Amino acid sequence: MPTVYRSKVDIWLFVVLAFAALVALYSAGQTMAAGTTSAILVALLVAVVGVGLPLWLLLSTRYTLQTSHLLVQSGPFKWLVPLADIKSITPSNNPLSSPALSLDRLRIDYGKGRMLLISPRDKEQFLSDIEAARRAAG
Repeated sequence: MPTVYRSKVDIWLFVVLAFAALVALYSAGQTMAAGTTSAILVALLVAVVGVGLPLWLLLSTRYTLQTSHLLVQSGPFKWLVPLADIKSITPSNNPLSSPALSLDRLRIDYGKGRMLLISPRDKEQFLSDIEAARRAAG
């Protein structure tokens, strides 16, 4: 049975995403004030993307441990990491863009030189579960 781990969320990142959404709403409102059809369409697009994407990232970033692989989801992005391909999992605070909403991260090295940074809320439980799944898988 798959186990789902939500991403830890740093307050500063939450504030940045909320601010981006507010700026998008403000910009959309200012653009709508022009009143033309094209301005309204642009404003709606700005509002949908500017509010929708940050919300999507906040609400959907998760890591699903399945029998043979780890599924990582963050907004419109997905990664599938076969458990057998994982070479190492180490703590990290690397700020590179990744499907992690916190800088309290785990670095997963897998495949041929591939790397993924994630930030499960309960890192210890995640590490314990993924090690057990890797042993069971082979």
